[in-house]
Amino acid sequence: AADRTGRSCVEADIHRPVIECVSLLRVYESATGRVQAVRGVDLTIESGRSVAVVGPSGSGKSSLLRLIGGLDEPTAGDVSINGVSLVRLSGGERRRMRARLLAHVHQRPMDNLLGHLTALEQVVRVAERRGVGVEESREMLDALGLAARADHLPDQMSGGEQQRLAFARGAVGSPAVIIADEPTAELDTASTDRVLDAIERLSGERITVLVATHDPRVLERVDEVVMLRDGSVASVTDSGIELAVIDHAGRIQLPPEVRAHFPDRRALVSWDAERRTFTVEEP
Repeated sequence: AADRTGRSCVEADIHRPVIECVSLLRVYESATGRVQAVRGVDLTIESGRSVAVVGPSGSGKSSLLRLIGGLDEPTAGDVSINGVSLVRLSGGERRRMRARLLAHVHQRPMDNLLGHLTALEQVVRVAERRGVGVEESREMLDALGLAARADHLPDQMSGGEQQRLAFARGAVGSPAVIIADEPTAELDTASTDRVLDAIERLSGERITVLVATHDPRVLERVDEVVMLRDGSVASVTDSGIELAVIDHAGRIQLPPEVRAHFPDRRALVSWDAERRTFTVEEP
């Protein structure tokens, strides 16, 4: 079982959720009043999945990723990584857990790197904090196609190479989750393909990769797509099938095109046990 300092993804029970959000709520105060950036999100993601979080501007993508990444605290609800509740940790415990179990990749490649360190030095710097060393760092560079760049500085590398290096830094030492905010936004098609290859490789190592994106190229390559609308999970698409989500209170979030047929917000729901199907009708 995971303790308060956390354990690596590969040590966890693969059937247990790596990310679990329960009734997650985040309210901000603004000049115009209270803003509910995240509204009662219930979300479960298993080990080794690549997941894209999508939605229009203002839908809550960045706020949700900050909560999952332990960079912000929820107003209510809970978020757990590898079975450890972030809400119940002290500030110091949360920082140690983030260092061990979580990694972040920013949109601009150079924002992830230190200009005066070589590619290998970048990875080793993180590896040592996670209890591994140079050998594991070289293996990670090799796994992401950067072995020949080990002695290069960031400004001697392309944008796509820099971004793969950012994922190598994040993945060394087997964290549970890598969170990436628009990691392909500034990359061309070829570089994006290489970064997505890297994400697939890391998922194969049972590292969960959570990506906020508007890039349709990413959506074609990930395992799941989580659609947010107005701070809530509208649907989850898995294996090309869009699914409604049932929250912990048993409520189902219907797509807007379906809700439009129920102007009074009431419906007759029936369950066919033999066919295992729901029917939603006007009362």
